[in-house]
Amino acid sequence: MPNNSSPRRPPLNRAVADVRLAVRRALAATGVSGRPDGDLVLVALSGGPDSLALAAATAFEAPPLGFRAGAVIVDHGLQDGSGDAAAQAAAAAERLGLSPVVVRKVDVVLGNGPEAAARDARYRAIDDVVESTDARWVLLGHTLDDQAETVLLGLARGSGAGSLRGMAPVAGVYLRPLLNVHRKTAHAACVAENLEPWIDPHNSDPRFTRVRLRTSVLPVLEKELGPGISEALVRTAEQLREDSEALDRMVEEMIEEICEPAEAGIAVDVRALAVNPTALRNRIIRLVASSEFGRSLDRNHTLEIARLVTDWHGQGPIDVPGIRVRREGGLIVFSARG
Repeated sequence: MPNNSSPRRPPLNRAVADVRLAVRRALAATGVSGRPDGDLVLVALSGGPDSLALAAATAFEAPPLGFRAGAVIVDHGLQDGSGDAAAQAAAAAERLGLSPVVVRKVDVVLGNGPEAAARDARYRAIDDVVESTDARWVLLGHTLDDQAETVLLGLARGSGAGSLRGMAPVAGVYLRPLLNVHRKTAHAACVAENLEPWIDPHNSDPRFTRVRLRTSVLPVLEKELGPGISEALVRTAEQLREDSEALDRMVEEMIEEICEPAEAGIAVDVRALAVNPTALRNRIIRLVASSEFGRSLDRNHTLEIARLVTDWHGQGPIDVPGIRVRREGGLIVFSARG
């Protein structure tokens, strides 16, 4: 008797399935607009294994969810052959069916360090492409391991919860679908799909702190403390993000009630600051500095200002970067420094 059943399809590779599922969940959570041609999502593609696996998964998952999928590639020009690497990434994106594929070359102004300068230039270029293409979302290839490294760097630098909560899954137009996917899974997905990633030599250069952390520090922690360190750091980030976001919402809700205009600045009611817990008081101070003056206060500056509330004995004004803060009766007055 003839067998009319169709041949069985080979099982989907586990790594490919994990990356696709992460992308599907991230895109589905955003909702789909009513545009007849679908919202455009762009993959920020370096050509490396993480972003290439993300690009392949997005090309597969976006259309059934009602999205159009493209790619944006930034050539930083910091290495010999960077143009060739960008061209290779663009060709890979086109083979995957992504459209449009936009390549931007940027001039990196080296300031506080090549990593930070390159990051700033990259995001400026991506933001320009978002505006010119009317893209709704940009997908970034940061993995669970990147998140763990970010949290560990924050701990090493003595950063506050804003840094320890790591990278957000959603930040403005940016989505990070792979924050719960290991780097090795993304690399395995590239192998399974016969994708040829570009390997950035900077990723093995011990001059960079993150490379030393990745290749030396985390392996030692895994060896001495047991496996699962990266996952534990990511769980810590998630919990801190929940707490921090809740506190930020509380501050945003109360800030208008306790502030009033002042000459060349803004004033905050001393009693309102005094009755609040330290965490909220310090957040109010930092929010006033950032929202009114565009300044980020470090912890020492924040505590100096807080002492005008908690340890007032007639001291004069406090100067912090770009801001002068003084106590006038029942008000803490923030004003711009000339």
